[in-house]
Amino acid sequence: MGQHLYDVGQVEALIAQGKSLLLAGDESLLKRLPKGKWIGGTIPYFMSENGGLTDRQHIFVNELPPGLSCTGIRRYGEAEIERIYADIPDGGVGVFIAPATSKVHLSFALNAPSFEGFASRPVIGWIAGVHLSELGKTAPKVFDGSTGQMLDQQAVVMHVALPPGKMAGLGILNIFRGGTGATITFPTSGFVATDVDIDGKKQNLAKYVTEKGVDTRLPLVADYCGLSINVSFQAVDKEKGEVTFYAPVFANVGYRHAAPVGDYVQEFVSQLPKGLDGRIAFSCNCILNYLYSGLEGKTTGEIVGPITFGEVAYQLLNQTMAYLTVE
Repeated sequence: MGQHLYDVGQVEALIAQGKSLLLAGDESLLKRLPKGKWIGGTIPYFMSENGGLTDRQHIFVNELPPGLSCTGIRRYGEAEIERIYADIPDGGVGVFIAPATSKVHLSFALNAPSFEGFASRPVIGWIAGVHLSELGKTAPKVFDGSTGQMLDQQAVVMHVALPPGKMAGLGILNIFRGGTGATITFPTSGFVATDVDIDGKKQNLAKYVTEKGVDTRLPLVADYCGLSINVSFQAVDKEKGEVTFYAPVFANVGYRHAAPVGDYVQEFVSQLPKGLDGRIAFSCNCILNYLYSGLEGKTTGEIVGPITFGEVAYQLLNQTMAYLTVE
């Protein structure tokens, strides 16, 4: 399996050979590529063999491991995304990329657990982004390599078939755990919150976060069916009384502010499952981990992949590493 940073010419050669590829890179590079069996998304941040880095001159290439094959590429808008799980053939895997802040991204994030066939078939993937200096100026894009089209309001999904005797597994590595502070419960699901229930008392969340000096670099954490799942803070506006998040909070679920993490890299590496060598087909990590934990120049074990604006392992995740294994 190839997992490397390549120049455009090298990627063109792989496409010409008929390789099935998952690509991440700057928009100016991805739009130069020919048609083929690939999907891609914009992002200039990566975890490489040499550590975390920003690179706008190369494309990060995930080549599907031997035996795995692309059986088709689908595109979904806001109205069609509910079909994402049901459309994946039996025994297959879907690799999903959506542009950050697009309607399809927001619909998937909020509604995926209610979609037909949710979690009945593996869906792994990520949310495309831009260089942080271009936030609000440049729209993230995804690419359907089969047509060569660049999209900013649709998601792309590659259907991947596994050979007989192989199975896919999705894993997440979340180093955050809920702290010992107050339990926060939201009256409605969504990306924005105002008044919430904090330890049984109705309070304005923006006021609470500001007055308590809550470290918004640390996410809220909840138990979703036995897994610790993060919701990351995007902004706190005390004047409007609003808190916005990078992923939706869900109504009537108890959240706690995460406990601090001393050494991110040490904690990350210590929690990596053993014996994954050669079995990881794809992985990605969150831009907030990259920023808040100072990952530039630091390696995270043997895990490489794009640094993303959101990770997908069945549903949208934040401040988490998601990975696909084949075994």
